[in-house]
Amino acid sequence: MTRRLASTAFPLPRPLLAMALALALTACASGPKGDLSLVPAQLDQETRQSGLFSQPVQWSGERPGCTGECPKLVIDSLVFPGHPRLSELVDHALATMTWLDQDRPAPYDTLRDYQAYFWKTAAPRDETNLIARTRYRNQALTVIELNVGQYQTGMAHGVSGNQFINWDNQAGQALTIDQLLRPGARPAFDAALRTVHAQWVQAHRDAVQDPDNFTRMWPFVSSDNVAITDQGLLVKYQSYEIAPYAWGQPELLIPYDRLSGVLRPQFLPPQP
Repeated sequence: MTRRLASTAFPLPRPLLAMALALALTACASGPKGDLSLVPAQLDQETRQSGLFSQPVQWSGERPGCTGECPKLVIDSLVFPGHPRLSELVDHALATMTWLDQDRPAPYDTLRDYQAYFWKTAAPRDETNLIARTRYRNQALTVIELNVGQYQTGMAHGVSGNQFINWDNQAGQALTIDQLLRPGARPAFDAALRTVHAQWVQAHRDAVQDPDNFTRMWPFVSSDNVAITDQGLLVKYQSYEIAPYAWGQPELLIPYDRLSGVLRPQFLPPQP
């Protein structure tokens, strides 16, 4: 994880959209600042053709008043002007993904609240990176990938997590895997994923050299972390979930030709 980029502290003001636009103005606007004020007016023409319009939010800072080794926070995210529910969902999800204690709820709900908590509790070399990217978009769907990377002082290496949001543009809501799959199709989805997983394992020399040991250490597990793409249904795992840490966050793609009768018809590409 890269550290010690020069930066200055910057508070995250409310509300969320004002926060995002302020950060964008400070750090990443490539044109005149006045252009940002035109985003809501342009939204209808732009998003009806290729999915929801997004605005980047890029900012980094160290704890205010700190000298020497200082904790660092990096935001490389997105907001969706005119769609505050989605902007708020991305903000909330990124913030709560930083919380590693499974026994207690996170003491914050937004990135602004997380920043205050982080500055208060972080050790000198702690660092958090918060990233949101659109992975796929069309008129009906906007698919967002969230990634959080954290390094805490004294760790041998950082920890990371990822999450997909499949956003229904018309309904204005995130779709669960049960809303993507046909009723009763979960066993068929799991079977298709298991087949793709087996092919993925066979492509790795370390697994092929000692398959019994690899299967014992890293057995197949299913996942709800899926994303609609132009090629099929993408399933992404966390580090250590189905493979060693060095393998990163594995991605398995189930092609659409294996999803007939599994995905709801509206999520399948048109037949030729």
